[in-house]
Amino acid sequence: MIDLLDLHTHTAASGHAYNSLYEMIRAAADRGLTLYGCSDHAPMMPGGPHFFHFINFKVVPREVYGVKVLMGAELNIMDYQGRVDLNEDVLKNLDYAIASLHTPCIRPGTRQENTSAYLNALANPYVNIIGHPDDARYPIDYEALVKGAKKYHKLLEVNSSSLHPRSVRCAGAADSYRTMLKLCMEEEVSIIVNSDAHIESDVGNHKRAFDLLEEMHFPPELVVNTSLDLLLSYIPSLEQVL
Repeated sequence: MIDLLDLHTHTAASGHAYNSLYEMIRAAADRGLTLYGCSDHAPMMPGGPHFFHFINFKVVPREVYGVKVLMGAELNIMDYQGRVDLNEDVLKNLDYAIASLHTPCIRPGTRQENTSAYLNALANPYVNIIGHPDDARYPIDYEALVKGAKKYHKLLEVNSSSLHPRSVRCAGAADSYRTMLKLCMEEEVSIIVNSDAHIESDVGNHKRAFDLLEEMHFPPELVVNTSLDLLLSYIPSLEQVL
C-alpha cells in the first residue's frame, strides 16, 4: 500500500522525545515521505511545551529537505465534555490537531464517559484526527466512535506505536483496532496511519499498522496515507503546502 505521510510525531519540545524538528524532517525525507507533520504534545501533558510553542509556527518553512511540512499539535482531551488544552485563538492557527486521551490528563472513565469524551472532541471544528483510540484502559463504544467520525468528517488513527509490544497501550490494541476497522469498512469511514514517533528512527515506521490493515483486507481508498488528495478534504490547510 502506498504510504506518503506521517502526521503524528513528537520532537524534543514534547519533553519526552529525543530529536529536533529538523532531525525528524530529515528522517522523513530519508524514508521517502512526501508530507511530514509535527504534533507535539499540548501544554497539559507533563513536560509539554508552553502554548508559545504553538503560536510561532509561521517561522517554519513549508518545505524542508524536499518534504512538505505541516505544524500541528496533539491535544489532550481534558474531560468527558471533550474540552482540550489549547484555546481557540491558538487552535485556529494550527495546520491540524490530533485529540487524544492520556492518563496524566484525564482518568479513565466508564465506557459511556470515555465515548462521550471522544464524541465531544470530534465535534470540535479544530480537531481533525482522533489519536490512538485503542487504549484498553479507556473502554469505548466503537460503533458510536466510527459513526461520530463519519458525522463530523474526521479521521480515526491507527497508531503503529500502540502495536509495539512494549507500548503501554499494546494490551488489547490490536483487537480494538480490528473492531474499529471492521466498522470503518462498513460505514466507509477513512483512517490515517501514523507512527507516533518520539525519535527520528521511528518516523514513517508504520509496519505494524499496515500489517494489521493487510490482515483485515482494509481498502486502500479509505486510507488517507495513500493520497494527498484524500487527505485534503480532512485537513484543508494542506492546500497551503501543495
